[in-house]
Amino acid sequence: MTRSPQSTNWISYILRSVVLGLLVAALVIWLQPLVADWQLSRQQSSQPMSFAKAVNRAAPAVVNIYSLSEVRGSYYSRRPSTVLRLGSGVIMDNVGHIITAAHVVANVSSIEIALQDGRRTSAQVIGVDPITDLAVLRIELDNLPVIPQDQNLRSSVGDVVLAIGNPLNLGQTITQGIISATGGRMGVINTHADLMQMDAVINEGASGGALVNSEGYLVGINNAQFRGPAGQGVEGIYFAVPYSLTRTIMKTLIEEGEVVRGYLGINTSDTPAAQVYQQPGIFVTAVDPNSPAAEAGLRAEDYIVEIAGQQISSATEGLALISNTAPGTELEIRYLRGNDEITTTVIIRKLRY
Repeated sequence: MTRSPQSTNWISYILRSVVLGLLVAALVIWLQPLVADWQLSRQQSSQPMSFAKAVNRAAPAVVNIYSLSEVRGSYYSRRPSTVLRLGSGVIMDNVGHIITAAHVVANVSSIEIALQDGRRTSAQVIGVDPITDLAVLRIELDNLPVIPQDQNLRSSVGDVVLAIGNPLNLGQTITQGIISATGGRMGVINTHADLMQMDAVINEGASGGALVNSEGYLVGINNAQFRGPAGQGVEGIYFAVPYSLTRTIMKTLIEEGEVVRGYLGINTSDTPAAQVYQQPGIFVTAVDPNSPAAEAGLRAEDYIVEIAGQQISSATEGLALISNTAPGTELEIRYLRGNDEITTTVIIRKLRY
């Protein structure tokens, strides 16, 4: 049977309509997730930036610390007086270990911990490390909030951070800033504390509190404000002990009660001697009397280039190597004195605080 031209045109029209409809339906299905993402992005972009999630995760684990210390009597009053000292701390595990700044609990007669849920309890000092200005306390309470931690966390310059503490006993307070340096001893000379620098404000009472990132993970323990030559505070320059170092010191204090470090007895600097000698090393600015360095013949203005066969790239690296050497160990030190190259042997002692 032969189809008429009208019948053929009608069938062709129907087929074209069906194909077009299928194409439109497929296009709608393909675009639907993209449209949903676009709508979600518009909603999110219209909302103000907030760190509420990070604060809600971390803040319950940051405690207020109240300690009492005695101050000697003066000429006018022979009787000693009791002084209340303020600080902050961070609950690190569910068995009650709290990390704080050592200067918060140094030479105190009693310590009281106030949790954000209203509970208060006394604390026991487990160990103190003056070099890193860290101390570990222990409390006996159940159902403790623990600060979020990531052992693989690595902070970078420019990361946004939040400092949580109890400044001036105003109650828990959050300040925000960025990390401006991660490592080295910015303004803290001849110390083994590898501090990070940031501009989140730390006032009295906030020392020992938590420095967290924008997701609420612990970045460091708030330490101090930078002090100028005359002892005045410098705005915008604050320090914190990095989380990785904090975790190491806490573990050592819990297991051994103290951190044992090697002692050489030198004050150091990186520059400008590196430019003069045209190689990396440690410029000795002073030598402690009766120290291992003095006994080995080291003097001020010597330039150490090698310790125990290892070339030294900076004062930071050299001090770390000495710090990690067990007392009683003999180390060979190669150094430059003027145009002379000298090798000597030192016997490392235990660093006394």
